[in-house]
Amino acid sequence: MSWKAALLILTVVGGLNVVQAVSAAVLGTKRNPAIIEAAMQTYGAAPSSDDKAARVVEDVWKPAATPDGGVSWKVLEATGETTRKDAQGFIVSKPQFTPQVKALAGKRITVAGWMMPLSAERTQKHFVLLAYPPGCPFHFHAAPNQFIEVYADTPFQTSDTRVLTVSGVLELTGYDESGIFYQLRQARPE
Repeated sequence: MSWKAALLILTVVGGLNVVQAVSAAVLGTKRNPAIIEAAMQTYGAAPSSDDKAARVVEDVWKPAATPDGGVSWKVLEATGETTRKDAQGFIVSKPQFTPQVKALAGKRITVAGWMMPLSAERTQKHFVLLAYPPGCPFHFHAAPNQFIEVYADTPFQTSDTRVLTVSGVLELTGYDESGIFYQLRQARPE
């Protein structure tokens, strides 16, 4: 049985919340309060209905903070998309840019995010800037409005663990159904 099936069964049949179900699936136990409490504190999970005191839960899955004078990922993520299937059955999409995003086209903007290197070099002049941290097991891929393809004039030190602040000229792309909505040209570290 797959871990997903076990998780679903524990959640539905056992009446467990997701944190408890994950703990149970991993540790082979129905309820372990110490593990559940640790997971809730670490990952900000919502308490189950049988918890005595309600807790404020903060979302741990957040985009990189907006740099001073920069553009927020919230603005970029507002871009919608229309999808269709091509002749081979692949889903392709086109962007639906908001007026606020269209106003940024051709302008130098500053944005922060995590680097996804495109080569094994120590520095990168072409990489993808991600809104959210890479490697989260619960978020396998970014939507087209959650990353920017970066073409840098000044090389960036390769790092996939720290937030970078990048300045560049924003190009709105994706009308060719490439799946890339944003590019930054003439980019440099800030």
